[in-house]
Amino acid sequence: MVRPALRSRSLRKVFRKLPGGKTSTYYRRRKPSKAKCSNCEAILKGVPQERPYKMQRMSKSQKRPSRPYGGKLCSKCSKDDIKQEARK
Repeated sequence: MVRPALRSRSLRKVFRKLPGGKTSTYYRRRKPSKAKCSNCEAILKGVPQERPYKMQRMSKSQKRPSRPYGGKLCSKCSKDDIKQEARK
């Protein structure tokens, strides 16, 4: 049985092959869920799926697309929203 701290479902098992041919189990933190569009719930492209401590180290241009509504809306929804704003 593994240590009680490693029995948590918040950790995922990673199997690594050792030089002798045996496999060893490592435990890694799970990645957060993928970013979704706030309108249609589609998965956003260009937004990394990383834990907060890694996101803090990234520059702003690496965290999200540089277009308007980047990182909040998908390209289709942002295009529709920009059209609606122009028609007002």
